[in-house]
Amino acid sequence: MADSKDYVSKPLEHGCVHINEDVLVTIATTAVKDVEGVVDPGKKGKGIRVELGDGSVRVECNLSVFYGHPVVEIAKNVQKCVASAIESMTGLTVSAVDVTVAGIVPGKA
Repeated sequence: MADSKDYVSKPLEHGCVHINEDVLVTIATTAVKDVEGVVDPGKKGKGIRVELGDGSVRVECNLSVFYGHPVVEIAKNVQKCVASAIESMTGLTVSAVDVTVAGIVPGKA
């Protein structure tokens, strides 16, 4: 994934909008927080990275879930929520949302 900050451009009728990758990370982080069973990734989206292509976005989410929640179902919900949030807020196409469940945390969501 990209090490330096980058942006993707979206041409519009009267010009162009440039969206920084930090904006996409923030959108993805907020979407991940809304999925029941996911441990809060923090304000700066630690564990969430984006890769920008020609009008498309690929997202990597490394996260932890609370013990007792179905891991595969949570991963599917994260994929759906992140893709939906980015596409609806930016108009960009999400090519993939890869989810790595890196840990299980005792406690409740």
